[in-house]
Amino acid sequence: MPRFLSLVRIDEQSLPEDTPFPEGFLQRMGALMEEMTKAGVMLDTAGLLRTPEATRVTWSGGKLSYTDGPFTETKEVVGGYALLQTKDKAEALEWTKRFLEIHPEEWTVGIELRQIAEG
Repeated sequence: MPRFLSLVRIDEQSLPEDTPFPEGFLQRMGALMEEMTKAGVMLDTAGLLRTPEATRVTWSGGKLSYTDGPFTETKEVVGGYALLQTKDKAEALEWTKRFLEIHPEEWTVGIELRQIAEG
């Protein structure tokens, strides 16, 4: 069965740090995560700390460079990930759709879904 990496992309600058989650959001998200785990689809998932805690490491011209966050020149950042195992891409996309539909309409959240190269 193929595995997929789901990269959750957010506009970190549009989300205030201390904004509470909308009522019922965490319960709905928890229920979906539990359903995915019981179905054997969810292999791993986590949110990531905000970019002020991050460092980008770049290899260019034979040299390493380090850039500490926040990354103001970047609009979208990876805010979390999920590792899924599904029968095919269509099933991975269906779970992705359900995940996104839990979020409030006023939020902008995107997913980059990529199949993992096996073998």
